[in-house]
Amino acid sequence: MKREIKTTNDGSKTLFINELNENYHSHHGALQEAEHVFIKNGLNLINDCEINILELGFGTGLNVLVTINEYLKTDKNHVINYFSLEKYPINESEVKDLAYDELFDNPELKNIYQKIHLSDWEKSVEIISGFNLKKIECDFFDLKDIDLPEINLVYFDCFGARVQPDLWEKPLFELVADKMAINGLLTTYSSKGSVRRILQELNFQVEKKQGPPGKREMINAVKL
Repeated sequence: MKREIKTTNDGSKTLFINELNENYHSHHGALQEAEHVFIKNGLNLINDCEINILELGFGTGLNVLVTINEYLKTDKNHVINYFSLEKYPINESEVKDLAYDELFDNPELKNIYQKIHLSDWEKSVEIISGFNLKKIECDFFDLKDIDLPEINLVYFDCFGARVQPDLWEKPLFELVADKMAINGLLTTYSSKGSVRRILQELNFQVEKKQGPPGKREMINAVKL
């Protein structure tokens, strides 16, 4: 399906699929959403010396970039292994037009942004020292067959339930839960009651958190 570039309310860009009437990121602010949901309420809550992150899905690569940007602010005495699933990778022209590297003051991120998108699929690549990225081109339901270390943090960033309801039902959450370590954290922009109930059924402790701009609530869930 055809994708087009749109500018969101915080000045950052997103991809929009007209046939689905669906954005890859919030039209209220792509960057603000990523930093609020996946950094403030995700990465910054994990204190392990080695953090294994699973992302569904890679999309525009913005979540990877904000994660690396946050990592660069630390003393880098921990390692991040980032595994990202994506069925429909974006193209080189879209990467250039999104221009996410221009959103940050750190000049290092220009080369990092390129390296994220140019790195080979199905291969673990050291993007910077201490940060390893493996992009996996697959359907999310293939997760059951993918060999991963125990996951400490899940970025659950699928398209919304309005357009892909099967991604917000129990079978996929079961696959994700099976890959997670005890006390692992799942964070998502969704606050659907059905999602909260599914996660509770799967023995997660679920907490409603303040959502990003334009959204009242979001979910954090810890695997017990």
